[in-house]
Amino acid sequence: MARIAVIGAGMGAMAAAARLAVAGHRVAVFERAATHGGAVRQLARDGFTFDTGPGLLHLPAVYRDLFLKTGREPLESCLELSQVDPASRHVFADGTAVSLPNASRAGVLAALDEALGAGAGERWSELVGRARDAWDAARRPLLEEPLWQDWRVLGRDPYPAVRRRGLFGRRDKGPTTATLAEIARRELADPRLAALLESHALAYGLDPRGAPASAAVLPYMEQTFGSWYPRGGVRALADALYERCLARKVAFTFGAEVTGIAEKDGRVAGVELADGRLEEAAFVVAGLDPARLSGLLGGRDPYGVDEVRPRTGPADRAPGRLTVCLALRGPREAAAVHRTVVHAADRATELAGVFGDGSGGPRTPCARPTVTVLRPDDPTTRPDGEHEAVTLSATVAPPGPVDRLPGAAVEEAADRLMAVAEAAVPGLRERVLWREVLPPADEELIPAPALPGREGRFLRPGNRTRIPGLYAVGGWSHPGGGLAHAGMSGALVAGLIVHGDDWHGST
Repeated sequence: MARIAVIGAGMGAMAAAARLAVAGHRVAVFERAATHGGAVRQLARDGFTFDTGPGLLHLPAVYRDLFLKTGREPLESCLELSQVDPASRHVFADGTAVSLPNASRAGVLAALDEALGAGAGERWSELVGRARDAWDAARRPLLEEPLWQDWRVLGRDPYPAVRRRGLFGRRDKGPTTATLAEIARRELADPRLAALLESHALAYGLDPRGAPASAAVLPYMEQTFGSWYPRGGVRALADALYERCLARKVAFTFGAEVTGIAEKDGRVAGVELADGRLEEAAFVVAGLDPARLSGLLGGRDPYGVDEVRPRTGPADRAPGRLTVCLALRGPREAAAVHRTVVHAADRATELAGVFGDGSGGPRTPCARPTVTVLRPDDPTTRPDGEHEAVTLSATVAPPGPVDRLPGAAVEEAADRLMAVAEAAVPGLRERVLWREVLPPADEELIPAPALPGREGRFLRPGNRTRIPGLYAVGGWSHPGGGLAHAGMSGALVAGLIVHGDDWHGST
C-alpha cells in the first residue's frame, strides 16, 4: 500500500488519517504545532479546564461512523458522551428568556409558545420544517459526496419559498433566493425568533444579511440530532481520535513545519520540511486553508479554473472568536444551564461591527454583543465542587480590530462580554478568581459549513486538486467547517484515495 503524508493534525486530517490507515496505507502526519486537534483546543490552569474551540457536538453520527469503521471499539467506549438538556437557554434583548429542550421539536414548540406567546412555536416549527426539506434536498451532494464537477447546481438554494395568497392566487412553491435575514423577517415576524435563527449563523461566522436561506439547516441539525457533550470537554473527542490514529499505526511528528509540496512527473512526490528533509509520499493530504496550500506550491493555485474559487479578498475574510475563560469561586448552582446565548440588544449594530455596513469604513465593536456562555456540569473541568469553570465567547471582526489593539482594548472587550454574561450567571464578576482572554488570531478564524445557494459563494473548494495525488481536507475544504463537517471531509478524502477520483461517495 502507499505511503501518505498528511499536513496538519486537525480533526478532518486525523479523520482521514485513521480511515486511510485502516485501508492499509502507511500514514505519516506532520503538524507544526506541539499537539493535535487543530481548532479543538483546551486551556488548563490551576485545576480548571476550558474548551477554547467548539463547545458541543451536534451530529455525533459522523464520529460514531468513524470509530466503527476504524476499529472494533465504538465511540462511546472511548469517551463518555451525553446529551445536554436543555440544549440551550436564550435571553433576548427585552429580557424574555426561553429554555429549549434537546432534540424535541414538540418540546421546542411548546417552550416557545409559553415564553414568546401563542403561535411563536408554530412559526418556528414551520420554518424548521422547510429547513428539513432543504436538508433532504442538499444532504447527499453537499455532505456525502465529493464536490461535483458541475458544482454550480449547488448555487441554487433548496430552501423552499413560502406559499403566499395574493391578488393572483396562490404562488407555486419553488426554490428561494432570499437571505437568512429575509426569511427571518418574513416567516417569523417576532424579532426574538429572528434573533434565535440568526444566532446560529453568527456562531459559525456567517452574516445572516448575506447568507442564503439554506443556512436554516444549522438550527435544524441542532434541533434534530441534538447537542452532545463529551466528559472532559470537546477536547476529549480530539484526544480519542488521536488515540485511535495511534492504535492504527498512524505516525505523528509534532513541531514539524511543512514548507513545500514536492512533485515529480506531474504528481505529488512528498512534503518538504523546514529542517530540509524530504518525506516521500505517493499522496499528500493537506489540512490547510487555500492560501497556505497555495504557498506550499510556490504560489500556484491548487484548483482548476472550473473549481469553486477560494475567497481571498479582505472583505471576505472570516470573522474570529473572542474567548474569555473564567475561574469562579463558588459551586455551580443546580439549575444552571450548560449553554446560554445572551442576544445583542441591537443586532443591526452588532452585525455592522462584525461584518461591516457596506461602506468599507472601520468596524466598531458592539457594546453588548451576542455572547455564548458555557457552564458544563463536569467535575473534570474544575478543581473541586466549590469552584466552576465558565467560558464566554462572541463572534468578532477578523483579526485586526481586536487582537492588534493595545492590551487594554482587548481587556475592555472582555469586560463587555462579562457584563452581558451577567444575564446567565448572576453575580458573575464578584465570583471571578482569575480570567484569561483569548483574542482571535489568523490561524483561528471561523470556517463556516458549506451551504448551497447564492451562486455557490458559500461552497468550499473541493477535496480534489488539479495536482494528481494532492487532496485538501478540513474546514477550509468541502464540505466546510464545524466538527461534523470536518469528520465528513476526512471520510470523503479517504474515499477518493482508496477508491479513486471517480468515486462518488457512500451509498
